[in-house]
Amino acid sequence: MTNHYIGILLFVFSWNSYAQTTVKDSLTQEGVSFATISFGNGHGIFADDEGLFVFTEKLYPDVDSLFISALGYEDFNIATANLPETIHLKQKIDELDEVVLTAKIDRKFKEEKMKPYLDDDYYKCWLPTIESEIAVYFPNADEPLKKISKVHFPITLESSDWDKRNRSNAEKREFSTLFKVKFYSNNNGFPGKELTYETIVFIATENDGDVHNLDVSSYDIFVPKTGFFVSLQVMGYTDEKGKLLPNKKYKEVKTGTGIVKIPTNFRPLLPFTDKIPENNTFIKSVFTNNNQWLLFEKGTTFQPSLLKSGLTNYGVGVTYNVYKDE
Repeated sequence: MTNHYIGILLFVFSWNSYAQTTVKDSLTQEGVSFATISFGNGHGIFADDEGLFVFTEKLYPDVDSLFISALGYEDFNIATANLPETIHLKQKIDELDEVVLTAKIDRKFKEEKMKPYLDDDYYKCWLPTIESEIAVYFPNADEPLKKISKVHFPITLESSDWDKRNRSNAEKREFSTLFKVKFYSNNNGFPGKELTYETIVFIATENDGDVHNLDVSSYDIFVPKTGFFVSLQVMGYTDEKGKLLPNKKYKEVKTGTGIVKIPTNFRPLLPFTDKIPENNTFIKSVFTNNNQWLLFEKGTTFQPSLLKSGLTNYGVGVTYNVYKDE
């Protein structure tokens, strides 16, 4: 077992059992997978695939309220004092956007692929934190019906030995990281309604190489006439069985003016590019109350070093099934 996993396991075993809380559906009593647990101060955590999350006053002494949300459920606020073992969320039934087709289509198609933009330069990469979500816009340039079959997420691997970082055969640093993927409609140039209620996640490891190819063909996500957005959000590290670990999501640094909270960065790094002529990448801070999308351009507070270098886009690739006319 690597030192990475040993350190995480020691961290996990240090929790007291009473610190565990499960978010459940009030009707079905099933766990609400990957519910968002916001602290109301720009930080937060996520529940795991069974709706379980870990919170202690010792770890987060300045947090007195939790704001819990999940797609398809009413938001829920609760004080952290005497946090119960179970929190129930009420279902909120919303209709999906009209442009989404859910029926199965059984006819011939051809496959079209937009390749991802790859780069192994560490200095051209976004440093993923759970505070931020990245969305990339894909226009719909023609009339044929198209279904999204695969999404190709470029990643950059880090060498275990920094002095050997330029060698292609250098041993890579290990990681096992859970990501959530969402698809959005186009709302006047910004991400709008989600195109599916289903939770889509994947685990990235160093064994993926420089791109993770995610098969989403079973979700039957069809491209709206005005295009769509696909987003990526890191959830945290996992154990060797793929279970989300209760990692602390920020570091506290003492300064002359008080304690500053610095978001924790997770591997893998995400390479940005200057090869795409239009700015098609948007970002938002997940745990702030406004939760507003911003175009990734100069003037934003996210990763200014990338913008100074003219790196404005995350070069995600997509494969479509393009259906022939009946």
